[in-house]
Amino acid sequence: MYLKTSKLRYNSMLEDVYCSNERNLTKDTLMQLMDCSFIGRAENILIDGKTGCGKSFLACALGRQACFMGYRVEYFSMNKFIERIALAKLDGTFLKVVTHLERNDLIILDDFGLQPLDMNSRLALLQILEERYDRKSMIIVSQLPVDKWYDYIAEPTLADAIMDRLVSNAVHIELKGESMRRKNRK
Repeated sequence: MYLKTSKLRYNSMLEDVYCSNERNLTKDTLMQLMDCSFIGRAENILIDGKTGCGKSFLACALGRQACFMGYRVEYFSMNKFIERIALAKLDGTFLKVVTHLERNDLIILDDFGLQPLDMNSRLALLQILEERYDRKSMIIVSQLPVDKWYDYIAEPTLADAIMDRLVSNAVHIELKGESMRRKNRK
């Protein structure tokens, strides 16, 4: 049931994640995440890297593992997340959406940084992070390096607050290497 409601983008498993020093992802790092104890510690995972290097695949594999271990997970592309927030603000169901999100042990936000954030999205993201801080986990996936996220958020006061809640208790994985899509096509 948890796997079905998670809406994971990829049907990936941790066993299928390619580890190497060149990718900046070792088997030891993956093993440390495999038991999902980061969720029990309410830690976030920040994954960045170039297009196609396997960021979303890794995030979905971690999400799938969490589902199998009895954690409630929900996946969002950032575009859908922003749309959902915008619609909830318009139709007055924003608090219901926040309550729904709060029930999840792990939320995965994919493609962070591809679509500009408006003020409502920034405020909503801050509110969700505030509710989850030190209680629940998030995985944020981005093509932008983490040190560029502050500029992406683009509003200094909110960027400070959002980044503080995201980074202060986070594991950062910077994936490297060529596009796995191109590599698999060869």
